[in-house]
Amino acid sequence: MAAYSINVNGKTRNVDVLPDTPLLWVLRDSLGLVGTKYGCGIAQCGACTVHVNGTAVRSCSLPVSA
Repeated sequence: MAAYSINVNGKTRNVDVLPDTPLLWVLRDSLGLVGTKYGCGIAQCGACTVHVNGTAVRSCSLPVSA
């Protein structure tokens, strides 16, 4: 496990997860932000898309360590 500090919607949040945990599961499971949806799990459908530093990314394939 590793501690990460991430900014979500202007608020800094701290999570303790494995480095390879997809951002999707950090948002949904660790932070309880279920607005981000799980779709295909292979970054093809776009259901899990979030903005990271102004860029749209598929959160199901982006590790929280990135």
